Amino acid sequence: MNPSVKIFSGTGSQHVATKIAQRFGAPLGKINIQKFSDGEFQPMFMESIRGDYVFLIQSTCSPSDNLMELLLMIDAARRASAYKIIVVMPYYGYARQDRKDKPRVAIGSKLIANLLVAAGANRIITMDLHAPQIQGYFDIPVDHLDSSAILYLTLNNLNFKTLLLPPPMWEVPIGYAKLPAILVQKWLFAISIANVPTKLQAWW
Repeated sequence: MNPSVKIFSGTGSQHVATKIAQRFGAPLGKINIQKFSDGEFQPMFMESIRGDYVFLIQSTCSPSDNLMELLLMIDAARRASAYKIIVVMPYYGYARQDRKDKPRVAIGSKLIANLLVAAGANRIITMDLHAPQIQGYFDIPVDHLDSSAILYLTLNNLNFKTLLLPPPMWEVPIGYAKLPAILVQKWLFAISIANVPTKLQAWW
């Protein structure tokens, strides 16, 4: 029997997961995230995934329950005899903690990579990592997608002469500081980088 493709979503990424499933041409798989009174939760697949390619879509942004939920989903899929478990993480949480830049600190992005692999993931799909070298933390294949081409099309349709990109913090993150230069080199945008108040950070 040839393996089929099944797509499931965690509670933190249902909107984008629905869009992905629609584009793929299949409904989202049925999964129940049972929550208990003490704050624990338990994912349970409501259909057979034995021998299937299983795509689990979940960002690991705040709250940290999203990460734990994803790990439990991976473990449940592995124990349900999925053929391959592909984790789709539109947002890779803790990616900024990619090196030991101070004494006595954790390297969070490496720890997350270890947890995903230990849980049973066979492949990771993510995008716009804070640092591309994070892919090297994994001993499994990683597909690192770049959203700049889509961003360009959107911005180009708006016909801006000057583009103001507010960084998410008062200081421009090193990873994203490269993005304006890429846009200028490839598409000749006139770009200004400005520090903006916290209330405008959601624009980024």
